[in-house]
Amino acid sequence: MLVAGTQVGATANVPATAENLQAWQAMMAKNVNSLTEGCATADYPSMAWEKIECVAPPSVPMAPKAPDPTPLNIGEGAGVVAEMPAAQPITQATGSFDMNGSTGPISVKSPVPGHGVVTNAYTLQLNTEFFKTSLCALGPELCRGWQQFVFANDGTTGGKVFIEYWLLSYKDDPLGTCPDSPGMGLNWESVTIGGKLSCYLKSAAAPVPNMPLMRDAMSNYRLVGDIVQNVATFMNGTRLYLAPGPNVFGPKPAWTMVEYNVFGYGDGSVAEFNLGADFRVRTDIVNGTTVEPKCVAAGFSSESNNLNFVLPKPPRIQPGPAILFHEKMINLDDPENRLTGACNAATTIGDTHQVTFGGLLYDFQATGDFVEAQVGTAFEVQTRKTSGGQRWPNTSVNQSVATRMGSTRVAICEGTRLVVDGRTTTLVPGDTLSLPSGVQIRNVEGAYHVKDQAGNSIRVTPNRTATPHHVNLDVGLATWPTTVRGLLGHPDNNPAALQGKDGHVFYVPVSFNDLYNVFGPSWRVAPIASLLQPCNAVASGIPSAPFHIDSLDYWTWASADRVCQNAGVPPAWRDSCVLDVAVLGSAAAAAVYVGREPPVRDNNPRVRPPCSPAGCSLSGQQPPR
Repeated sequence: MLVAGTQVGATANVPATAENLQAWQAMMAKNVNSLTEGCATADYPSMAWEKIECVAPPSVPMAPKAPDPTPLNIGEGAGVVAEMPAAQPITQATGSFDMNGSTGPISVKSPVPGHGVVTNAYTLQLNTEFFKTSLCALGPELCRGWQQFVFANDGTTGGKVFIEYWLLSYKDDPLGTCPDSPGMGLNWESVTIGGKLSCYLKSAAAPVPNMPLMRDAMSNYRLVGDIVQNVATFMNGTRLYLAPGPNVFGPKPAWTMVEYNVFGYGDGSVAEFNLGADFRVRTDIVNGTTVEPKCVAAGFSSESNNLNFVLPKPPRIQPGPAILFHEKMINLDDPENRLTGACNAATTIGDTHQVTFGGLLYDFQATGDFVEAQVGTAFEVQTRKTSGGQRWPNTSVNQSVATRMGSTRVAICEGTRLVVDGRTTTLVPGDTLSLPSGVQIRNVEGAYHVKDQAGNSIRVTPNRTATPHHVNLDVGLATWPTTVRGLLGHPDNNPAALQGKDGHVFYVPVSFNDLYNVFGPSWRVAPIASLLQPCNAVASGIPSAPFHIDSLDYWTWASADRVCQNAGVPPAWRDSCVLDVAVLGSAAAAAVYVGREPPVRDNNPRVRPPCSPAGCSLSGQQPPR
């Protein structure tokens, strides 16, 4: 393995393992001071930088995010950033791709000015947050600095790695002038954003060969941004390409949030991936600590991609600090596939299967109004659960959902009627309603997406083909870790526990008595405190006995199990799927489980299926084929 004492310029006969390449890259970053100026490259395992001729960066700007409303896909201000404490600012960050579990082909295309849409055109961006800077001392209060470390691949002539600097809202007058040159032969360019003058400049770029964004190559790509030394470095397996930039914002800007992703080729464009493209994005941080970064639902680039976040939540990974999240191109015409909650999400579906923010799956068949999730005083979600009917009296489904986001109250009654602050409101599919409070409501093919300014969200998806009619609910969080209370809450993010309103913790397996006579009642909502008052009333109650697949008769179970198996439902969700298909009488109920990540822990007991008329086998019955 490479060691820190290796002599600069020396080579060693060491294999190009991922561990060795990462160590080599870190050591080369420390050797940047050996360069006087200009661009450079290095080949593993050499410890010497070789100067190369810099080239002009792309002419198109990598612009800041557009004003709200933010989109449902990634970019344009909708995304995930890693945040560190202000007292421990970031000095360097590395963006890379984790291809574990990615099996299908990956392709991308993006518009390139003067060339139309080009295959393998894209940018990789490591972006800071918008920060205060002394360059704004004489400007408006809203003036902010912004720094980007960029690798731009045009898909034809090749790629370029460079640094881009911004002064956002530098002057109120869009016809004003930008600051003087910071040196290195660079000059600020002016652009009008939101009616105000903003300024940007780019460093010279290090030329890089064309780098197609394909599955077999992506794990070799790494983009490094160093805000102290002001260098951007792109790595393709065993070769580094480095571009230095001027010290525009002083010795050490307070960098506390970092955004990394693959975006379109500048000017607010979209990187369009093929259906099924699937990979994980990793951001590693250097700030002198191993403190876990906070996940924040935010973004800074106006460029975007057409991917969606895939649960579960971004895990804590080692070595740290680092954050990892999963993106996938899915069928956006299906509202069930529009995922919510970039940082963490919980769900309650079918009759009714609850998955907490800690990842615990448990069935909850009580009826009435309940607190599903409560975060601080500004975000709360409630459901109204109704009985599964005369045939299935020991089951329940979500009939209506309501949320309080700050001062705004939104109820989706019976899955179809939208009530905003007490008033019934019409919102046709495809439309967005933006409220003065910053809350946005969208109708996506009949599914309602509600999001607050912080990024907390709910998605309510009606199922009108089932009997009884019901809705599935996803609750997304803008930050993680955070404390969540309610049926979907968690004590200390423990996937093996639930917590009552009084703070009492129930560890799995939670008994029937504790679930329905202690834990559940603690989260019932009194009528005067209910957010669901505009919706149709239901009776409150609890089941008389547990309800699992052994509560079904054999033929009902066999028919439902065949539907779930043919739909490709994963084993972890098979029992939940069978219950939904059987109780709701709808084969469409299986679709929500296809491709769903398994829960971290299952509180539901593993029971044998019902016996066939011919008797029971030791391994349980299988449906007739």
